Amino acid sequence: MDQILYWFGVTLAILSGVSNNYGTVLQKKVVNRFRDADKFFKNLVKNPVWLLGLLLQNGVGAVFFMIAQIYIGPTLIPGLMAAGLIVLAIGAVRIVGEKLNTAEIIGIIIMILGISLLGFSNMVVDIANENFSSISLFSRILIFTLILYGFAFFFYFLQLKNQFKGISLAIYSGFQFSLSNFWVSPLMGIILVVFQGGASVLELILFILSVIILICTNVFGITSIQKAFIEGQASNLIPIQQVPIQIVPPFYFISVFMLPINNISSILLLISGIIFILVSSFLLAKRQAQLEKIS
Repeated sequence: MDQILYWFGVTLAILSGVSNNYGTVLQKKVVNRFRDADKFFKNLVKNPVWLLGLLLQNGVGAVFFMIAQIYIGPTLIPGLMAAGLIVLAIGAVRIVGEKLNTAEIIGIIIMILGISLLGFSNMVVDIANENFSSISLFSRILIFTLILYGFAFFFYFLQLKNQFKGISLAIYSGFQFSLSNFWVSPLMGIILVVFQGGASVLELILFILSVIILICTNVFGITSIQKAFIEGQASNLIPIQQVPIQIVPPFYFISVFMLPINNISSILLLISGIIFILVSSFLLAKRQAQLEKIS
């Protein structure tokens, strides 16, 4: 791949993360205002600041994300978007008025380091070369999707029992966005073929499924993280939400697209990145659990 195009894709992924997280900060600010109000979501959708946050997160950020998919594939993008966590940490303090203790600051730093290690593992998927009319690939995509939905619904039912509700909602939201990130790949891989009229039956089915899943996962991901914001700090909950978002890509790199990891350095970077992310999530989740017990 041309290095200019590669770095263009990298830049777009970073900008997507910055836009996404700044939008999250704006949304959290409005959620704090209406957290105890009747008709919670009705108040949100009428607020221009919340709508601006939604536009930055799911409009501007989504456009950057989808274009970046063309140039660097799906596996590196979530890691590169971690640059937005810096905006989240600063914005949560400056705009929302939240406070970070030492453990939380360390947790965010470790999260950024872990995601960076995953990015440097060089797991690039060239979706233009994938055969989405293959029954084998089609089957792997569906099986992987069902597994992710299984994990997502586990945390959804956990929050219904009020078991660490903020954490459970954040992780549930993370799995929804993991599904969204995953399904962007087949959509971008077949969209031109579909509109040119040369798509196979499997490609048409994938196209329809991708549109439905992308709409549903983004709606459920957005609404569940807004509910999570009622329970605790955005600076805690967003990094927790990032755990499934960051850990899932290596698995579909290997199990869905069946791409090999060719050198030991990639494996070490992969394992180190996952460990860093898990350690970070423990630091942030522990603090979030304490906050929920007080509230």
